[in-house]
Amino acid sequence: MFEGFTERRVAAANGTEIFLRRGGSGPPLLLLHGYPQTHAIWHRIAPALARRFTVVCADLRGYGDSAKPASDPAHAAYSKRAMAQDMVDAMAALGHERFAVAGHDRGGRVTHRMCLDHPERISRAAVLDIVPTRTVFRATDQALATGYYHWFFLIQPEPLPERMIGADPNFYLRKKLGHWSAGKDTGWVALEAMAEYERCFSDPATIHASCEDYRAAATIDLAHDEADLDRKIRCPLLALWGEKGLMHRHFDVLATWREKADGPVEGKALPCGHFLPEEQPERTLSELARFFAV
Repeated sequence: MFEGFTERRVAAANGTEIFLRRGGSGPPLLLLHGYPQTHAIWHRIAPALARRFTVVCADLRGYGDSAKPASDPAHAAYSKRAMAQDMVDAMAALGHERFAVAGHDRGGRVTHRMCLDHPERISRAAVLDIVPTRTVFRATDQALATGYYHWFFLIQPEPLPERMIGADPNFYLRKKLGHWSAGKDTGWVALEAMAEYERCFSDPATIHASCEDYRAAATIDLAHDEADLDRKIRCPLLALWGEKGLMHRHFDVLATWREKADGPVEGKALPCGHFLPEEQPERTLSELARFFAV
């Protein structure tokens, strides 16, 4: 995977080491993954994008081969604000003071926070298969809680979810990947990518950090979002989502993002489940290449 890309470890300003791969040439484009994966989710798309962009695929703090900082009672170490700062620092270390960004799942939430905290750094942004965090919590009913039960499982106090997931992390990982896909299976996952996901997710430090990511979403991230209700995304925004997924069933996805933006918002559903870059790589590539080429 990622032929022609180079690996780097970059220290963010707060000392957190971020693992990333960089390839191609042209305008800088940062690609961020979600739960329970790593930057490998972009392996079917990044090489093609690298023909037109300088592509950076990074592991979020707590995931993949990036550092797993110690957690704290306020979960600030895994706030989207901290994760966004990591990525701004990492891109600056690579020489990119202003860049475009696409984030899937948790990476989309980091993208949203980056657009609010660092608007001068972000030229264009794309969010894949999410609606804003605050919107999800405020809309939760039985159907949504059933489909997104992991939101409420992972936020339980340590060590309950860590111990339960840690009993068989590969089983849990594969169940999540299958459950959120259109076909309710994992046949769409390349063997090399699955090996990477299993390698990284089997680390107890990753399991704990990913729980902290969700604990932050239910606490400090909501506090930050409440404080920033009047702040809007200024740059052009693209929203893509799977028409077989929960977001499509429960939300007018474009409307939720237009509420959060001052700039133009566009988007569409693709014929897949949650994992757009792997389930529908060609269509996802086409949409991202068109949007970021402007």
